[in-house]
Amino acid sequence: MNLAAATNESLAHTSNVLIYSSMAVYTLAFFAHIAEWVLGSRSKVGRTAAALSGSAVGASAPVVVAQGGSTAVLERPKVVTRSAAGTRDVPDGPGAAGGTFKGDLWGRIAVSLTVVAFAVEAGGVITRALSVQRAPWANMYEFSITFSTVAVGSYLVLLALKKNVRWIGLPLVTTVLLDLGIAVTTLYTDSDQLVPALHSYWLWIHVSTAIICGAVFYLGAVGTVLYLFRDSYENKIAGGGTPGKFASSVMERLPSASSLDKFAYRINAAVFPLWTFTIIAGAIWAGDAWGRYWGWDPKEVWSFITWVAYAAYLHARATAGWKGRKAAYLALVAFACWLFNYYGVNIFVTGLHSYAGV
Repeated sequence: MNLAAATNESLAHTSNVLIYSSMAVYTLAFFAHIAEWVLGSRSKVGRTAAALSGSAVGASAPVVVAQGGSTAVLERPKVVTRSAAGTRDVPDGPGAAGGTFKGDLWGRIAVSLTVVAFAVEAGGVITRALSVQRAPWANMYEFSITFSTVAVGSYLVLLALKKNVRWIGLPLVTTVLLDLGIAVTTLYTDSDQLVPALHSYWLWIHVSTAIICGAVFYLGAVGTVLYLFRDSYENKIAGGGTPGKFASSVMERLPSASSLDKFAYRINAAVFPLWTFTIIAGAIWAGDAWGRYWGWDPKEVWSFITWVAYAAYLHARATAGWKGRKAAYLALVAFACWLFNYYGVNIFVTGLHSYAGV
């Protein structure tokens, strides 16, 4: 074995160690997020939600305070809500920590561990690239580890921009652990060189944008699922129902249904143009590699179906009759198309994109 081969093998081993190490740290982050939800005061959540709801309902009621033996009447500050026309004016909850110091402390620990895990996993992706001396996404294993890295990185960028998204932490870390578990047990492929069809700079452009789109679409899907749960909770409250203590403890900490709905919409709308570019870039690459821009290959077909589904969702949001839950269901169908395009087509359908193996 020559020196170059030995070096590449060592880098591949280092990459595997880093990926497994990141899984260990993500597991610690998972338990820290659980502690954030469990140790956050439920009673504080209830009091905060009641106070906010009271403010929303009676925002214009004056407040009487004492000042040096006399009284003064102050206007109650208005609560700024994020609801669209025709929806409930419900304020956001206090977050997973429940507005308490102990819960917030565990939440910060969870985010810190997530940052460490992200750095370790990114190191695993980079060393994988160095071991094969190419872009590290030529097969499903490499795509999966890069996908989860980008998903976590997108979440951390939103946190760095001071966005109220820490509620994504628990479902994100859970999904990342599932993704990496499948990658290292089922999808793992030894480091190897590319087949001739993949030797192109379009590999860096086309596949990297597909990974970014998938990661951001995933964050939008998380927001959509939580929106559906929170919307059902708010509907039950508005109808005079009494949710269970567990449901109340979880749902009252999340942003309002309107905020979750807008978050999912803005995320999906922001990345949709990049998904459009991804398909165009793939067509250009197909023209270079196979001599035709479109050949109804299963991967091409499902990429286009995914594009149509997200386009229909965005169009539905611009149509008055398709706001809220109807549009949310359509968004989940679109993300399901993306998932099938990745797992279903790659594993169960044979086509021109099957050259890289699992």
